[in-house]
Amino acid sequence: MYYCIIGIDNPDSLTKRAAARADHLARLHQLQAEGRLLTAGPFPAVDRDDPGSAGYLGSLIVARFESLEEAQHWAAAEPYLAAGVYADVSVRPYKVVFP
Repeated sequence: MYYCIIGIDNPDSLTKRAAARADHLARLHQLQAEGRLLTAGPFPAVDRDDPGSAGYLGSLIVARFESLEEAQHWAAAEPYLAAGVYADVSVRPYKVVFP
């Protein structure tokens, strides 16, 4: 089943986000290589592809896991969480309907 992993950024976490980005992306590339990643990306703080110094409000990852517990375990090891980028992370089951 797919699960949505939603990370909500701490205020002023742009520098921390940049420092942990390589580790964050490595985990996403691994999910993609395994054919488990549906989509992933950040929530810009302003209505632009590149929000500049406004930064981001959080991120969304939608990936396939064997169970909610496995998805939660994966999310708990998120580099953005360890680096203090995320203030909170939630995991919810997701049913793909479209496309």
